[in-house]
Amino acid sequence: MVAKSTLAASLAWVVSFYVLDAQSPAFAPFSAVMIMYVTVYQSVTQSLRYVGAVASGVAVQAALGFLAGPDMLTFVLVAVIALSIGRSRVLGVQGPQVATAAFFAFSTYSSATDNLTRITQLGQIVLLVLIGCAIGTAVNITVVPPLRYRSAEHSVRMLAQALHDLTGDMHPVLRDGAPEEETIRRWRERAAQTDQLISQARAGLSTAKESVHYNPRRLLRRHRGHITFQGYETVLNALERTLQQLASLMRSLDQWRQEENEYNYRRFFGRYAAFLEAISEIAEALSTLDEAHLAQQTQQLADRTRTAQERRREVAEEAEAQLLPLTDPARPYGVLVVEATRLMEEVQYTSDTLYDWVEGMSEAADV
Repeated sequence: MVAKSTLAASLAWVVSFYVLDAQSPAFAPFSAVMIMYVTVYQSVTQSLRYVGAVASGVAVQAALGFLAGPDMLTFVLVAVIALSIGRSRVLGVQGPQVATAAFFAFSTYSSATDNLTRITQLGQIVLLVLIGCAIGTAVNITVVPPLRYRSAEHSVRMLAQALHDLTGDMHPVLRDGAPEEETIRRWRERAAQTDQLISQARAGLSTAKESVHYNPRRLLRRHRGHITFQGYETVLNALERTLQQLASLMRSLDQWRQEENEYNYRRFFGRYAAFLEAISEIAEALSTLDEAHLAQQTQQLADRTRTAQERRREVAEEAEAQLLPLTDPARPYGVLVVEATRLMEEVQYTSDTLYDWVEGMSEAADV
């Protein structure tokens, strides 16, 4: 991005300074750098908004300047109107540029000696911004246009790693029996922090999907398999629900208070620990997801999912064998059995989704 921005700014400077001999040539390279975004789609859309914002600011100044002249009252009116226009949702993040352009235009207007010079210089500002945006967008499209399909992969890995870390800490503790209240509190705090990770993961996926639009690299055959992000999005949704289910499991543990005969139920917690360990191994596989090796990873994930299903059945069987009070709302056992079933459903859905996705990609490649 630094190299591309430097190239775009240099080309814009050459055109504005050497070719046009503009009075304020810096507007062009500044605009070229301003619209150099990580995706081609953002460069195109933001350049249109930026040009619109600058044109609006210059137009406000031109209209009021020629009507009232370059005095202090005119400046106040320009500021009020430009700042109001800048709050428009249509302009988005480029809204503040309306006032910035209006202030520069006011300075240019005030320093000019006659109306013809003023009109020429104000029009030149808009022209230079157009040139800078055009050059910046062209460079971003033609010089290694960013195709951020790895961002989708990284988003899945991020949430899977969070799931792996949480379950990896839980199963050794549960193997020793019911966890202490302080331990559960720390787990819940960490689970609450995953909301931020989920937001980051969704932003990464959005960037990946967005990077395809207007990008010529998507036409290359070696990138055609990366254009569809539905599989990543489905897996991401499933992982989000899995983390939420894990948080629900922690709440169930937190609402329970240890009883005197808790020791009799250590076998149940041992089975539950084995189940969470199996979930942790699945999360570990997802945290290393690599599209180049999806076929092998999908098979590995399916094997680990079958193991987790077996561990879940052992949890239910142990609860029945020990005649645990599954219907007593004051004790966690019945709720934990239900939570394990729901957690397993989400994990199974994730595994099945990846398998179907890989199969679909293989069939498309054969065609």
